[in-house]
Amino acid sequence: MAVPAPVRRVLLADCDQFFVAVARLVDPDGAGRARLLIVGGARDSRGVVCSASYEARRHGVRSAMPIARALRLCPDALCVPVPRAACSAKSRAVAAVLRRFAPVVEPASVDELYLDLTGTERMYHDEPLAETAVRIRAAVERETGIVVSIGGGTSKLVAKLAVEVAKPRGEGSDGTPPATRGVHIVAPGDEGRFLARCALADLPGVGPRMQERLQSYGWRTVSDLLPLDAAALARAVGPRAGAWLADRVRGIDASPVRPRDRVKSVAREETFARDLTEDVDLERELVRLIDRAAGDLRDAGLGARTITVRLRDADWVTRQASRTLRAPVSSDRAIAPVAHALLARLRAERRTAARLIGVALSQFTGGDQLDFLDVAGEPAEGERDRQLAAAVDRVRERYGRDAIAPAVLLDPPTPHD
Repeated sequence: MAVPAPVRRVLLADCDQFFVAVARLVDPDGAGRARLLIVGGARDSRGVVCSASYEARRHGVRSAMPIARALRLCPDALCVPVPRAACSAKSRAVAAVLRRFAPVVEPASVDELYLDLTGTERMYHDEPLAETAVRIRAAVERETGIVVSIGGGTSKLVAKLAVEVAKPRGEGSDGTPPATRGVHIVAPGDEGRFLARCALADLPGVGPRMQERLQSYGWRTVSDLLPLDAAALARAVGPRAGAWLADRVRGIDASPVRPRDRVKSVAREETFARDLTEDVDLERELVRLIDRAAGDLRDAGLGARTITVRLRDADWVTRQASRTLRAPVSSDRAIAPVAHALLARLRAERRTAARLIGVALSQFTGGDQLDFLDVAGEPAEGERDRQLAAAVDRVRERYGRDAIAPAVLLDPPTPHD
């Protein structure tokens, strides 16, 4: 006699206003005091909004909006860069807490993580999944300072839609998010009723082109499709999409929760407030990015073999050049000469004003390596280089990122009469 498969118990933990929250934790006296906060870059930058506080969102500020436009909508907002290293560290800290509660945790992004608690009922003394989620939420906030909303159900799809219900919506009269438990669990068997209130555009995977196709038949909500079977949908959108859509509108999603492969690259880039035309200015910005990217690499305990430099010219043409080394490196001293040579190659190919520069490090190995061979034409990174980089990291960890910097980034002394 076949044993029935256990009912799946899937949660999605979504960090509320993650980039805003981290920016406030990093700078409590600046960003921490600003009700109107935009994270993404300085006021004069040409970047885009990464995140905004609830109060700034009330003015119409949204993610991916150019910062210049966001400031026209919310001129009193404080703008700060994305604290990337701190965000990575906080994401890892949140994941570490979640792994104490679930045997499998899958990072979907830096601020979203799936948990599979299938088969853990006895471990939690058969308490309702919602109670477990409330305890998880409290532990994450207590240990990391990050507030998460949690959605749950029998699939990743249902958990993804449920977390949108769990998230705080709007602000109270004093501008703060309303009180919320931050948890919404869809009980097994209730998937159809829960999804019936969703728009088709809410379903992950239903993009603009499919929305347009469905709207041509007058279908805009999940309820519009529930009376139709896969064959009827196949006639409208094709067999494969029809079968997929028939399952999704009923909350059927068999995709497993699995640990994601580790990050494949570490990258830093900067969009300039004004286009840069001089090589010396671009080289200076490249040093700044190498300094940060190499620090991120060491923080993750990795070494990288491939170094890539990316340029976006003033006319929006984007170009890049890469070089793969025989041995992995992690120190600024080994990365810098390769990156500068790549920049020189790009500039020689097309010498025009640039609006963005970036550096990426990839093809990782573990950070603990034997001394590297001195291959002709390649940087040789030895133990002294790694010790020096580690010493810089320790100083910054104790005294802050600005405590020590490459000499080329220091402001020149002011001349005196």
